[in-house]
Amino acid sequence: MAQQDDLFKKIISHCKEYGFVFPSSEIYDGLSAVYDYGQYGSELKNNIKRYWWEAMTLLNRNVVGIDSAIFMHPKIWKASGHVDAFNDPLIDNKDSKKRYRADVLIEDYLAKIEEKINKEVAKAAKKFGDQFDEAQFRATNPRVLDNLKKYEEVHTRFSNALNDNNLEDLREIIVDCEIVCPISGTRNWTEVRQFNLMFATEMGSTAEGAMKVYLRPETAQGIFVNFLNVQKTGRMKVPFGIAQIGKAFRNEIVARQFIFRMREFEQMEMQFFVRPGEELQWFEHWKSMRLKWHKALGLGDTKYRYHDHEKLAHYANAATDIEFEMPFGFKEVEGIHSRTDFDLKRHEEFSGKKLQYFDPELNQSYVPYVIETSIGLDRMFLTVMFGSYAEEATESGEVRTVLRLPAALAPVKLAVLPLVRKDGLAEKAQEIVDNLRFDFNCQLDEKDSIGKRYRRQDAIGTPYCITVDHQSLEDNTVTIRNRDTMQQERVAIEDLAKIIGEATSMKSLLKKIEQ
Repeated sequence: MAQQDDLFKKIISHCKEYGFVFPSSEIYDGLSAVYDYGQYGSELKNNIKRYWWEAMTLLNRNVVGIDSAIFMHPKIWKASGHVDAFNDPLIDNKDSKKRYRADVLIEDYLAKIEEKINKEVAKAAKKFGDQFDEAQFRATNPRVLDNLKKYEEVHTRFSNALNDNNLEDLREIIVDCEIVCPISGTRNWTEVRQFNLMFATEMGSTAEGAMKVYLRPETAQGIFVNFLNVQKTGRMKVPFGIAQIGKAFRNEIVARQFIFRMREFEQMEMQFFVRPGEELQWFEHWKSMRLKWHKALGLGDTKYRYHDHEKLAHYANAATDIEFEMPFGFKEVEGIHSRTDFDLKRHEEFSGKKLQYFDPELNQSYVPYVIETSIGLDRMFLTVMFGSYAEEATESGEVRTVLRLPAALAPVKLAVLPLVRKDGLAEKAQEIVDNLRFDFNCQLDEKDSIGKRYRRQDAIGTPYCITVDHQSLEDNTVTIRNRDTMQQERVAIEDLAKIIGEATSMKSLLKKIEQ
């Protein structure tokens, strides 16, 4: 666990040192749970957006995109249920004065029990080697069985308390499990209370005429209220989807874990409208497709898993998370939800407008059911960083820090390095950059020794480094170095665009999804 915490701290430090993520308003001592993306972070973020957007709109002929406003009519949030039900169960420790999400405290407790079981299994596997039967060990070992029984008992109580929205039971679980405050180490807890997460503000030129509005806590409602606009103007036939990337805002009281949980964040959401009765088969389809999208990045198939929801949201009849193994455990990166017809029917009710689709094949009108895929862009950014960060020994005995970013997502695709800044090498390097800069994000890196420049480019995840030497002036060839293998080969300058283009194209990622 200590090693994982250390890795997390290293990645946070790396993000700041190399221009990926900065604490917001840092010269004013920062703003809690708000971050700015630096020069490389913003490039990586934009590339992730492009990968998602093209996977949605290019690979699916029946998915189109929109960009709805952040401010929307306040009745929208009443209809969606956010005004009345968008709450987190919070509990305070009286000694540390710190506030926590009650459900997260219990989830962390359950994760520790799982960790104990896995440690027992790992210890036995090491002891018995090839003869080890994991299934039999889990079914017979007394310590494993005791921990499993404890896990199942707490898990059942937890699930029931969430589904019943029983705040007293949540507190009782925390007390009975002797869960302590991470800061004070005490169990001096308050009651559990609900806290609404929406930011409210006022719109209007005068105090008397101002209308209370909200910063949107999700982007989905902007899609629902534009359902008919898109369907009619695009002549869309069910099933079809509407995709959107945009900012959302939540007043997270327990914001933590760097950019994993922030107050201002970005979502990539797609609402897929289907015939009633067909929603669960489409739910399975999108569940499978979205996992393929993640795995195509090559961050490690075993690092992903599905997690079915214990408590379904008020609008859902099926829900699954795609989780990624981060240094602080498996955490949700994307949610796939079958939202039924809840949203469109609620907006019909509150707006007084019909939001129905006439199906020419069935010769009838109906309110479509909806499958949602919702991914946090900032969490996806963190996932890519966790999956790419590595420290490894080189042949020279030094340790290099490298970001093995998927080449299509890398902020800088190639760096051109003149061996020295004289004899015309710098000018030749500049010429190469000028020729390639409209196709790729290129850097001209002239400062420090060639070794230090390689390390700098490794640290920001640049897939290829091009070294210009005296031979380049004679035969128009350069040395191209691969970030991951550190192998070098001599190639013609005129072939660089093709070599780099094939290796870093978004097309290469998109094709993996369809394999």
